[in-house]
Amino acid sequence: MRQVLLLLLGLCLQGAQAAERAIDKEVVIQATLEQAWASWTTREGIRSFFAPDAVVEARPGGAFHIHIDPGAAPGMKGADDMRYLALQPMKMLSFDWNAPPSLPEARAQRTVVILRFTAVDAQNTRITLHHVGWGEGGQWDQAHAYFDRAWGNVLGNLKKRWDTGQAQDWTAWLAQLEAMRQRK
Repeated sequence: MRQVLLLLLGLCLQGAQAAERAIDKEVVIQATLEQAWASWTTREGIRSFFAPDAVVEARPGGAFHIHIDPGAAPGMKGADDMRYLALQPMKMLSFDWNAPPSLPEARAQRTVVILRFTAVDAQNTRITLHHVGWGEGGQWDQAHAYFDRAWGNVLGNLKKRWDTGQAQDWTAWLAQLEAMRQRK
């Protein structure tokens, strides 16, 4: 009996050691399930809270390019060349993701983001975000810390968009980016 208990304990500890490094966030927004889904699956939806521009083709393998800096050179706009991996309408979507251009070693690889949508009631939707695929050390640790903050901000912007009923105005952000380019 003792050997069985030790074996079970060992299996439990092995599972605990193999726990996947992840970022997990959640938000409840004042939007219907359909509105919440459209926020992540249309260009207009992405522009309303996430970034000034995007290329969005909501289908497996379709484009999910998020242009944080639309005026930057190709490959430096933000989440360039990302793709939807899977979509279960009104329930789940996933996409690949990369680190910011300032972290080129981590940016050379991809991670995976999974969003799940659950209607709380007719006018409120819970969105959970699960971001996995992280390496260890160096730029991976920097990218993980960056996205732990960034996803909180993105979901906060989504909540604000639906709480206020107003899409994000990117005018000041774009002017700031252009001013930075002019100084270079």
